[in-house]
Amino acid sequence: MHHRTAGVTVTIDGIGVLRAPAEQQYAAELAALAAADDRPRPPNWRLSPQAVVTYVLGGTLPDGTVLAPKYVGDRRLVEIAVATLVTDRALLLVGVPGTAKSWLSEHLAAAVSGDSTLMVQGTAGTSEESVRYGWNYARLIAEGPSEAALVPSPVLRAMRTGAVARVEELTRMPAEVQDSFITILSEKALPVPELGQQVQAVPGFTVIATANDRDRGVNQMSSALARRFNTVVLPPPATEDAEVAIVSARAAQLGRALELPAEPPALDEVRRVVRIFRELRNGSTVDGRTQLKRPSGSLSTAEAISVVTGGMALAAHFGDGRIGADELAAGLAGAVVRDRVSDDAAWREYLETVVRERAEWRDLYQACRDVPTGGA
Repeated sequence: MHHRTAGVTVTIDGIGVLRAPAEQQYAAELAALAAADDRPRPPNWRLSPQAVVTYVLGGTLPDGTVLAPKYVGDRRLVEIAVATLVTDRALLLVGVPGTAKSWLSEHLAAAVSGDSTLMVQGTAGTSEESVRYGWNYARLIAEGPSEAALVPSPVLRAMRTGAVARVEELTRMPAEVQDSFITILSEKALPVPELGQQVQAVPGFTVIATANDRDRGVNQMSSALARRFNTVVLPPPATEDAEVAIVSARAAQLGRALELPAEPPALDEVRRVVRIFRELRNGSTVDGRTQLKRPSGSLSTAEAISVVTGGMALAAHFGDGRIGADELAAGLAGAVVRDRVSDDAAWREYLETVVRERAEWRDLYQACRDVPTGGA
Protein backbone atom coordinates (compact mmCIF):
# COMPACT_ATOMS: atom_id res chain seq x y z
CA MET A 1 0.00 0.00 0.00
CA HIS A 2 2.48 2.23 -0.21
CA HIS A 3 5.58 3.77 -1.50
CA ARG A 4 7.66 3.74 -4.68
CA THR A 5 10.00 6.24 -6.32
CA ALA A 6 11.52 6.26 -9.74
CA GLY A 7 15.01 5.83 -8.36
CA VAL A 8 16.49 8.33 -10.82
CA THR A 9 18.54 11.43 -10.18
CA VAL A 10 16.62 14.64 -10.91
CA THR A 11 18.27 18.00 -11.35
CA ILE A 12 16.69 21.42 -10.93
CA ASP A 13 18.54 24.30 -12.61
CA GLY A 14 21.45 21.92 -13.13
CA ILE A 15 21.74 21.04 -9.44
CA GLY A 16 21.02 17.52 -8.20
CA VAL A 17 18.33 17.32 -5.51
CA LEU A 18 17.68 14.68 -2.87
CA ARG A 19 14.00 14.35 -3.67
CA ALA A 20 12.21 16.05 -6.54
CA PRO A 21 8.40 16.44 -6.64
CA ALA A 22 6.49 13.50 -8.09
CA GLU A 23 5.66 15.36 -11.31
CA GLN A 24 9.39 15.72 -12.00
CA GLN A 25 10.45 12.24 -10.92
CA TYR A 26 7.76 10.66 -13.09
CA ALA A 27 7.61 13.27 -15.87
CA ALA A 28 8.18 10.68 -18.60
CA GLU A 29 5.40 8.43 -17.32
CA LEU A 30 2.96 11.32 -17.01
CA ALA A 31 3.77 12.54 -20.53
CA ALA A 32 3.33 9.06 -22.04
CA LEU A 33 0.09 8.55 -20.16
CA ALA A 34 -1.28 11.93 -21.27
CA ALA A 35 -0.44 11.14 -24.91
CA ALA A 36 -2.27 7.80 -24.72
CA ASP A 37 -5.23 9.11 -22.70
CA ASP A 38 -8.25 9.59 -24.95
CA ARG A 39 -10.95 9.70 -22.27
CA PRO A 40 -12.78 12.85 -21.14
CA ARG A 41 -10.92 14.99 -18.63
CA PRO A 42 -12.61 17.19 -16.00
CA PRO A 43 -11.85 20.93 -16.25
CA ASN A 44 -8.16 21.72 -15.68
CA TRP A 45 -7.21 18.06 -15.17
CA ARG A 46 -4.05 16.85 -16.92
CA LEU A 47 -5.41 13.29 -17.16
CA SER A 48 -8.76 11.53 -17.14
CA PRO A 49 -9.84 9.94 -13.84
CA GLN A 50 -9.17 6.46 -15.28
CA ALA A 51 -5.65 7.50 -16.30
CA VAL A 52 -4.98 8.94 -12.83
CA VAL A 53 -5.83 5.55 -11.32
CA THR A 54 -3.55 3.81 -13.84
CA TYR A 55 -0.71 6.20 -12.98
CA VAL A 56 -1.08 5.54 -9.25
CA LEU A 57 -1.45 1.76 -9.44
CA GLY A 58 0.89 1.15 -12.37
CA GLY A 59 0.45 -0.73 -15.64
CA THR A 60 1.65 -0.97 -19.23
CA LEU A 61 0.56 1.47 -21.96
CA PRO A 62 -0.19 0.43 -25.57
CA ASP A 63 3.18 1.84 -26.68
CA GLY A 64 4.98 -0.42 -24.21
CA THR A 65 5.68 2.23 -21.56
CA VAL A 66 5.72 0.59 -18.13
CA LEU A 67 4.21 2.64 -15.29
CA ALA A 68 5.67 1.83 -11.89
CA PRO A 69 3.10 1.37 -9.11
CA LYS A 70 3.19 4.30 -6.70
CA TYR A 71 0.73 2.79 -4.24
CA VAL A 72 0.29 -0.92 -3.50
CA GLY A 73 -3.16 -1.62 -2.14
CA ASP A 74 -6.88 -1.87 -2.85
CA ARG A 75 -7.75 -0.51 -6.29
CA ARG A 76 -11.22 0.43 -5.14
CA LEU A 77 -9.83 2.79 -2.50
CA VAL A 78 -7.88 4.67 -5.17
CA GLU A 79 -10.93 4.79 -7.46
CA ILE A 80 -13.04 6.23 -4.63
CA ALA A 81 -10.37 8.84 -3.90
CA VAL A 82 -10.16 9.92 -7.55
CA ALA A 83 -13.94 9.96 -7.94
CA THR A 84 -14.14 12.28 -4.92
CA LEU A 85 -11.79 14.76 -6.60
CA VAL A 86 -14.17 14.98 -9.56
CA THR A 87 -16.99 16.16 -7.28
CA ASP A 88 -17.25 19.35 -5.24
CA ARG A 89 -16.14 17.49 -2.11
CA ALA A 90 -12.64 17.56 -0.65
CA LEU A 91 -10.74 14.34 0.04
CA LEU A 92 -9.48 13.29 3.47
CA LEU A 93 -6.99 10.40 3.62
CA VAL A 94 -6.95 8.85 7.09
CA GLY A 95 -4.74 6.11 8.47
CA VAL A 96 -2.17 5.25 11.10
CA PRO A 97 1.31 6.73 10.52
CA GLY A 98 3.19 5.11 7.68
CA THR A 99 0.25 4.05 5.52
CA ALA A 100 1.31 6.26 2.58
CA LYS A 101 -1.24 9.03 3.05
CA SER A 102 1.21 11.76 2.06
CA TRP A 103 2.67 9.64 -0.73
CA LEU A 104 -0.73 9.00 -2.27
CA SER A 105 -1.74 12.64 -1.83
CA GLU A 106 1.38 13.82 -3.66
CA HIS A 107 0.91 11.47 -6.60
CA LEU A 108 -2.78 12.27 -6.95
CA ALA A 109 -1.97 15.99 -7.08
CA ALA A 110 0.83 15.38 -9.59
CA ALA A 111 -1.43 13.36 -11.89
CA VAL A 112 -4.44 15.68 -11.65
CA SER A 113 -2.77 19.11 -11.66
CA GLY A 114 0.82 18.51 -12.69
CA ASP A 115 1.87 20.29 -9.49
CA SER A 116 2.12 18.59 -6.09
CA THR A 117 3.91 21.48 -4.38
CA LEU A 118 0.84 23.56 -3.39
CA MET A 119 1.00 22.23 0.16
CA VAL A 120 0.27 23.45 3.68
CA GLN A 121 2.01 21.50 6.45
CA GLY A 122 -0.12 21.17 9.55
CA THR A 123 1.60 21.73 12.89
CA ALA A 124 0.66 23.19 16.26
CA GLY A 125 2.14 26.47 15.01
CA THR A 126 0.34 26.66 11.65
CA SER A 127 -1.43 30.02 11.36
CA GLU A 128 -4.46 31.18 9.40
CA GLU A 129 -2.12 33.08 7.07
CA SER A 130 -0.71 29.73 5.93
CA VAL A 131 -4.21 28.72 4.85
CA ARG A 132 -5.58 32.04 3.59
CA TYR A 133 -3.04 34.74 2.70
CA GLY A 134 -0.44 37.01 4.23
CA TRP A 135 1.07 40.39 3.44
CA ASN A 136 4.36 41.79 2.26
CA TYR A 137 4.59 44.21 5.16
CA ALA A 138 7.12 46.53 3.52
CA ARG A 139 4.74 47.12 0.60
CA LEU A 140 1.73 47.16 2.93
CA ILE A 141 3.22 50.00 4.95
CA ALA A 142 4.41 51.89 1.87
CA GLU A 143 1.35 51.43 -0.35
CA GLY A 144 -1.47 50.21 1.87
CA PRO A 145 -3.52 47.07 1.12
CA SER A 146 -3.16 46.13 -2.53
CA GLU A 147 -3.04 43.09 -4.76
CA ALA A 148 0.72 43.57 -5.09
CA ALA A 149 1.17 43.46 -1.31
CA LEU A 150 -0.86 40.27 -0.94
CA VAL A 151 1.10 37.05 -0.38
CA PRO A 152 -1.14 34.16 -1.47
CA SER A 153 -1.08 30.87 0.41
CA PRO A 154 -0.72 27.59 -1.51
CA VAL A 155 -4.49 27.14 -1.09
CA LEU A 156 -5.22 30.56 -2.61
CA ARG A 157 -2.87 29.84 -5.52
CA ALA A 158 -4.64 26.52 -6.13
CA MET A 159 -8.01 28.31 -6.13
CA ARG A 160 -6.81 30.81 -8.73
CA THR A 161 -5.39 28.16 -11.06
CA GLY A 162 -7.90 25.33 -10.62
CA ALA A 163 -5.34 23.02 -9.04
CA VAL A 164 -5.16 20.56 -6.13
CA ALA A 165 -4.09 21.98 -2.77
CA ARG A 166 -2.55 19.53 -0.31
CA VAL A 167 -2.94 19.81 3.46
CA GLU A 168 -0.64 17.54 5.45
CA GLU A 169 -1.61 16.51 8.98
CA LEU A 170 -4.79 18.57 9.07
CA THR A 171 -5.61 17.52 12.64
CA ARG A 172 -2.32 18.85 13.96
CA MET A 173 -3.48 22.38 13.23
CA PRO A 174 -5.30 24.29 15.98
CA ALA A 175 -9.07 23.98 15.66
CA GLU A 176 -9.57 27.62 14.71
CA VAL A 177 -7.07 27.28 11.85
CA GLN A 178 -8.73 24.07 10.64
CA ASP A 179 -12.03 25.91 10.43
CA SER A 180 -10.50 28.41 8.00
CA PHE A 181 -11.22 25.74 5.38
CA ILE A 182 -14.99 25.73 5.97
CA THR A 183 -15.75 28.76 3.81
CA ILE A 184 -13.20 27.71 1.19
CA LEU A 185 -14.69 24.23 0.85
CA SER A 186 -18.36 25.15 1.11
CA GLU A 187 -18.43 28.41 -0.88
CA LYS A 188 -15.40 27.73 -3.13
CA ALA A 189 -14.42 31.30 -2.38
CA LEU A 190 -12.03 33.13 -0.05
CA PRO A 191 -12.99 36.64 1.15
CA VAL A 192 -10.22 39.25 1.22
CA PRO A 193 -11.94 42.04 3.20
CA GLU A 194 -8.84 44.28 3.16
CA LEU A 195 -9.25 44.59 -0.62
CA GLY A 196 -13.05 44.52 -0.61
CA GLN A 197 -13.14 41.40 -2.79
CA GLN A 198 -13.22 37.64 -2.68
CA VAL A 199 -11.31 35.11 -4.70
CA GLN A 200 -13.51 32.63 -6.56
CA ALA A 201 -12.12 29.15 -7.13
CA VAL A 202 -11.49 28.13 -10.74
CA PRO A 203 -12.94 24.76 -11.86
CA GLY A 204 -10.58 21.95 -10.96
CA PHE A 205 -9.76 23.32 -7.52
CA THR A 206 -9.99 20.84 -4.69
CA VAL A 207 -8.23 19.90 -1.47
CA ILE A 208 -6.57 16.65 -0.45
CA ALA A 209 -5.91 16.47 3.29
CA THR A 210 -4.25 13.81 5.40
CA ALA A 211 -4.83 13.03 9.06
CA ASN A 212 -4.19 10.40 11.68
CA ASP A 213 -5.55 9.99 15.18
CA ARG A 214 -2.75 7.82 16.52
CA ASP A 215 -0.05 10.30 17.49
CA ARG A 216 -0.08 12.83 20.28
CA GLY A 217 -0.87 16.46 19.55
CA VAL A 218 -3.96 15.76 17.45
CA ASN A 219 -6.85 18.24 17.44
CA GLN A 220 -10.31 16.88 16.74
CA MET A 221 -11.96 18.19 13.57
CA SER A 222 -15.21 20.07 14.00
CA SER A 223 -18.30 18.34 12.61
CA ALA A 224 -18.84 21.33 10.28
CA LEU A 225 -15.43 20.78 8.70
CA ALA A 226 -15.67 16.99 8.63
CA ARG A 227 -18.88 17.25 6.58
CA ARG A 228 -16.93 18.98 3.79
CA PHE A 229 -14.71 15.94 3.23
CA ASN A 230 -15.15 12.48 1.82
CA THR A 231 -12.98 10.22 3.97
CA VAL A 232 -10.91 7.31 2.65
CA VAL A 233 -9.20 5.13 5.25
CA LEU A 234 -5.85 3.67 4.18
CA PRO A 235 -5.11 0.44 6.07
CA PRO A 236 -1.69 -1.12 6.72
CA PRO A 237 -0.52 -3.81 4.26
CA ALA A 238 -2.84 -6.80 4.41
CA THR A 239 -0.20 -9.54 4.26
CA GLU A 240 3.37 -10.03 5.31
CA ASP A 241 4.43 -10.75 1.72
CA ALA A 242 2.94 -7.46 0.53
CA GLU A 243 4.73 -5.51 3.25
CA VAL A 244 8.03 -7.30 2.54
CA ALA A 245 7.74 -6.36 -1.15
CA ILE A 246 7.05 -2.72 -0.29
CA VAL A 247 9.90 -2.42 2.21
CA SER A 248 12.37 -4.23 -0.03
CA ALA A 249 11.59 -2.14 -3.12
CA ARG A 250 11.51 1.17 -1.30
CA ALA A 251 14.74 0.52 0.63
CA ALA A 252 16.54 -0.45 -2.57
CA GLN A 253 15.28 2.71 -4.28
CA LEU A 254 16.36 4.90 -1.37
CA GLY A 255 19.76 3.25 -1.41
CA ARG A 256 20.19 4.18 -5.06
CA ALA A 257 18.92 7.72 -4.51
CA LEU A 258 21.33 8.22 -1.58
CA GLU A 259 24.12 6.52 -3.55
CA LEU A 260 24.83 4.05 -0.75
CA PRO A 261 27.62 1.65 -1.77
CA ALA A 262 25.78 -1.34 -0.32
CA GLU A 263 24.05 -4.37 -1.75
CA PRO A 264 20.24 -4.26 -1.97
CA PRO A 265 18.80 -5.77 1.22
CA ALA A 266 18.29 -9.53 1.18
CA LEU A 267 14.64 -10.57 1.33
CA ASP A 268 15.33 -12.73 4.40
CA GLU A 269 16.59 -9.71 6.35
CA VAL A 270 13.67 -7.57 5.24
CA ARG A 271 11.25 -10.33 6.23
CA ARG A 272 12.72 -10.48 9.74
CA VAL A 273 12.16 -6.75 10.23
CA VAL A 274 8.64 -6.89 8.82
CA ARG A 275 7.68 -9.93 10.90
CA ILE A 276 8.94 -8.31 14.10
CA PHE A 277 6.97 -5.15 13.35
CA ARG A 278 3.80 -7.04 12.44
CA GLU A 279 3.93 -9.29 15.50
CA LEU A 280 4.47 -6.42 17.91
CA ARG A 281 1.88 -4.32 16.10
CA ASN A 282 -0.71 -7.11 16.30
CA GLY A 283 0.15 -8.20 19.85
CA SER A 284 0.75 -11.85 18.94
CA THR A 285 3.20 -14.06 17.06
CA VAL A 286 2.48 -15.00 13.46
CA ASP A 287 1.22 -18.46 14.52
CA GLY A 288 -1.07 -16.93 17.16
CA ARG A 289 0.40 -19.03 19.97
CA THR A 290 2.09 -16.29 21.97
CA GLN A 291 0.46 -13.06 23.12
CA LEU A 292 2.77 -10.05 23.21
CA LYS A 293 2.88 -6.65 24.83
CA ARG A 294 2.33 -3.91 22.26
CA PRO A 295 4.82 -1.02 22.24
CA SER A 296 3.52 2.55 22.19
CA GLY A 297 4.83 3.33 18.69
CA SER A 298 2.98 2.64 15.45
CA LEU A 299 5.69 0.33 13.98
CA SER A 300 4.51 1.27 10.52
CA THR A 301 5.73 0.21 7.10
CA ALA A 302 7.51 3.55 6.80
CA GLU A 303 9.47 2.83 9.99
CA ALA A 304 10.39 -0.64 8.68
CA ILE A 305 11.76 1.03 5.55
CA SER A 306 13.76 3.39 7.76
CA VAL A 307 15.25 0.49 9.76
CA VAL A 308 16.33 -1.33 6.60
CA THR A 309 17.72 1.82 4.97
CA GLY A 310 19.64 2.67 8.13
CA GLY A 311 21.05 -0.85 8.13
CA MET A 312 22.19 -0.38 4.53
CA ALA A 313 24.02 2.80 5.52
CA LEU A 314 25.79 1.00 8.36
CA ALA A 315 26.72 -1.90 6.09
CA ALA A 316 27.99 0.43 3.39
CA HIS A 317 30.20 2.64 5.54
CA PHE A 318 31.04 0.53 8.59
CA GLY A 319 30.65 -3.04 7.34
CA ASP A 320 31.22 -5.27 4.35
CA GLY A 321 28.36 -3.83 2.30
CA ARG A 322 25.89 -6.59 3.16
CA ILE A 323 23.12 -5.90 5.65
CA GLY A 324 22.83 -8.42 8.50
CA ALA A 325 21.74 -8.81 12.11
CA ASP A 326 24.30 -6.35 13.51
CA GLU A 327 23.17 -3.63 11.11
CA LEU A 328 19.48 -4.18 11.89
CA ALA A 329 19.69 -4.42 15.67
CA ALA A 330 20.20 -0.75 16.53
CA GLY A 331 17.45 0.38 14.16
CA LEU A 332 15.00 -2.19 15.53
CA ALA A 333 15.60 -1.15 19.12
CA GLY A 334 15.29 2.54 18.26
CA ALA A 335 12.01 1.99 16.37
CA VAL A 336 10.39 -0.17 19.06
CA VAL A 337 11.59 1.50 22.26
CA ARG A 338 10.02 4.96 22.30
CA ASP A 339 8.98 4.91 25.95
CA ARG A 340 12.08 3.99 27.94
CA VAL A 341 10.12 2.05 30.55
CA SER A 342 7.08 0.30 29.08
CA ASP A 343 8.48 -0.16 25.56
CA ASP A 344 11.80 -1.46 26.83
CA ALA A 345 9.97 -4.12 28.86
CA ALA A 346 7.89 -5.14 25.83
CA TRP A 347 10.99 -5.33 23.62
CA ARG A 348 13.02 -7.38 26.11
CA GLU A 349 10.11 -9.77 26.62
CA TYR A 350 9.77 -10.21 22.85
CA LEU A 351 13.47 -10.94 22.51
CA GLU A 352 13.42 -13.59 25.23
CA THR A 353 10.13 -15.30 24.37
CA VAL A 354 10.12 -15.11 20.58
CA VAL A 355 13.44 -14.15 18.96
CA ARG A 356 15.52 -16.37 21.24
CA GLU A 357 13.39 -19.43 20.43
CA ARG A 358 13.82 -19.13 16.66
CA ALA A 359 17.00 -21.01 15.79
CA GLU A 360 17.47 -19.11 12.53
CA TRP A 361 17.27 -15.81 14.44
CA ARG A 362 20.03 -16.51 17.00
CA ASP A 363 22.35 -13.96 15.38
CA LEU A 364 19.63 -11.30 15.59
CA TYR A 365 18.86 -12.21 19.20
CA GLN A 366 22.49 -11.75 20.23
CA ALA A 367 22.86 -8.52 18.27
CA CYS A 368 19.70 -7.02 19.77
CA ARG A 369 20.65 -8.04 23.30
CA ASP A 370 23.89 -6.11 22.94
CA VAL A 371 22.13 -2.87 22.00
CA PRO A 372 21.51 -0.59 25.03
CA THR A 373 17.98 0.85 25.12
CA GLY A 374 18.11 2.89 28.33
CA GLY A 375 15.26 1.04 30.00
CA ALA A 376 14.82 1.19 33.75
